[in-house]
Amino acid sequence: MNELQTIRKYYKPIQPTVAPNNSKISYLENRPSKAIENYIYCFWQLKTLKPLKQDYNYRVVSDGCIDIFFNHSHPTESYIMGFCRKFVQFPLGKEFNYIGIRFLPSAFPHLFAIDAKTLSDQSQELRQFLPQFSKFIATRVKPEDLFENITRILNKKITGLLQNQVIQYDQRFLDSLNLIFQKNGFLDTEKELSTGLSSRQLRRIFNFYIGTTAKSFSNVVRFQHILNAKPSKQTLKVNKLYYDVGFFDQAHFIKSFKTFYGVTPTEAFQ
Repeated sequence: MNELQTIRKYYKPIQPTVAPNNSKISYLENRPSKAIENYIYCFWQLKTLKPLKQDYNYRVVSDGCIDIFFNHSHPTESYIMGFCRKFVQFPLGKEFNYIGIRFLPSAFPHLFAIDAKTLSDQSQELRQFLPQFSKFIATRVKPEDLFENITRILNKKITGLLQNQVIQYDQRFLDSLNLIFQKNGFLDTEKELSTGLSSRQLRRIFNFYIGTTAKSFSNVVRFQHILNAKPSKQTLKVNKLYYDVGFFDQAHFIKSFKTFYGVTPTEAFQ
């Protein structure tokens, strides 16, 4: 049994998408192959279909994941983005074509043995951390390749990496992670994560595999739970879903949501 399979089972990291009828910008997600689906949530592509009249700012919301992404028109330009405690906006200009790999929480450090904390709250050049992977993208991906073909290339590469190494798992960490998912991020991480780890060990191991503390990650999971519920402005007002995951009042919820999303719930769920 794959040690990370319950992560995909319990967690779906959502990013804002582009409306299907948008004639200027396209956002697509492709699911990975079965062999790596417990490590990779999706391969994604964000591109313009025609030049825009104004520069486009793309908002990335907090999702607990680590992403590798690159400029499809210039594959030598590849980057990695770690765990983010709040939303981030990228100015992309009037024309762009980016392709990315979204790793499920803890999958990237398990696969590459890189401390996730060194990546947190920033976007950096991939070659600084994974020079061989950066070179692979630069040499194997062609600007004329279709997204589906690039997905196959990346699937094959990551499958090979997974098959050629023995990954060590800390079951105490995985138990803590799974409990956070099952509770939708609504728990007291100091008291309820009694999985054989001291507070100091818990902080160290979450920093390494996630890039932040268990409490901070739980807050993102709670936020993502709200997104997965896909509420409308009206149903959120009536059902008050945020009470179910520990928000004391509407003001507290709006402040937290805006930190992770960049706009208020009213603006997000038009």
